Amino acid sequence: MPLVRDTRLAMGLLRKALATRNARRDLRRALEARGPLPTGRFQIAVYFADGAVNMYQMRQWYAPLQKLAEKWPVVVISRAIRGADALLKDGALPIAYAPTVNAVEEVLAEQDIRIVLYVNQNTRNFQMFRYGQRWHVFINHGESDKMYMSTNQYKAYDYAFVAGDAARNRLSRVLWDYDLDRRTFSIGRPQADHYSGELPYAPDDRTVVLYAPTWEGDRPSAHYGSIASHGEALVTALLATGRHRVIYRPHPRSGVVDAAYGAANARIVAALKAADAADPAAHHVHDTGAELGWQLAAADLAIVDISAMVYDRLAVGKPLMITRPTDPEALVDDSGYLSACEWLDAAASGTIVAEADRVLGDPDAVGRLEHWVQHYFGDTAPGAATERFESAIAELMQRWDTWHHTGP
Repeated sequence: MPLVRDTRLAMGLLRKALATRNARRDLRRALEARGPLPTGRFQIAVYFADGAVNMYQMRQWYAPLQKLAEKWPVVVISRAIRGADALLKDGALPIAYAPTVNAVEEVLAEQDIRIVLYVNQNTRNFQMFRYGQRWHVFINHGESDKMYMSTNQYKAYDYAFVAGDAARNRLSRVLWDYDLDRRTFSIGRPQADHYSGELPYAPDDRTVVLYAPTWEGDRPSAHYGSIASHGEALVTALLATGRHRVIYRPHPRSGVVDAAYGAANARIVAALKAADAADPAAHHVHDTGAELGWQLAAADLAIVDISAMVYDRLAVGKPLMITRPTDPEALVDDSGYLSACEWLDAAASGTIVAEADRVLGDPDAVGRLEHWVQHYFGDTAPGAATERFESAIAELMQRWDTWHHTGP
């Protein structure tokens, strides 16, 4: 068994090395074909030090950033080979590939960067913090009640853009000596103004259930993933009815830490494929696409883990259930929406059909969501969040100008 395990590990490392080599080759060719970026053009940078596995964190910001770039040009400073390769292939925003600190400094010397945006808490963000005379702003990649959303790392940034009152309350409970009024801007969820994608099936009378679990987590306090504990049972039950359509959207990192979790994910994918083969009219969906929006809007019911998907769905204002973590060490902030949500215990996963019928048959379910939508996101009218996002950027541009010309 150790020999088999070591062989698999070696093969995995070899595949990763080959993929990185291919990405390096593709990246070099793409950069040569594109040529150098125009100097002095960009005033806003998005700093992204991750590889392809975390591209979902960038992709959800493409549309708001493209809109923002109409007024203030935006460039992505990418530090990793495979991340830069993916960004270039997407072609959504200009990319400055800066694998070394010297390369980062060259970008800053060539461009008029006044604001640097960060979509995650990568430890290499610290390398960028050394450069002053510009604002460092954490914009995150979602809104949730995970412990990640109130980490003390917020203090490392000059400012943070948060969704709304729930985020501000969360930070006020956890962070000591943190000036919320000065250092945070409530912008809602600008991504929701740009939901995209087309239905991959023709709507019919089937009840559509979105199951969008998160990954397994890398520490007990973050063990929110439900694929292994809930997923197989609930998907099996829904596939068996003949009156449900399952949209399965697992987190891209599913199985990165725990091979058993990845194996459970693979079995769910296989079950969906087999169900579609047996009944082609079912049109179950294994969704791995970059576009997010059509799933949230199309589903009659969403089943999600404690993650940003809870709040993406909440913003739609349609019924949802949340899987209860099975690890007792998983931190659950039940001071917000999780104090009033519809929980799905692992033991009840096999009876998801009855649970779904109960939730969908509740005439007051949607009305109860309205309070929480306002609490987490504020005004969700079309375009409202985008306007707040751009207003926050404008305010920071004004503050930059004040400091640059007159000092504090």
